[in-house]
Amino acid sequence: MNKFAQLRDLVMSLESDFDKFYDKNNNAAGTRVRKGMQDLKNLAQDIRVEVQDIKNKG
Repeated sequence: MNKFAQLRDLVMSLESDFDKFYDKNNNAAGTRVRKGMQDLKNLAQDIRVEVQDIKNKG
């Protein structure tokens, strides 16, 4: 469940950068959004692998 908390925290931490990029046209915030989305992708993949491993053991 720890990974879920990490996932939720990561998404919530990106909220202000999404606002700054889309509503205020802040390009630096767009860079942070892109980095955060890459981190999100990597974390999601880690979770997928973990779930598959647990499922295969059971």
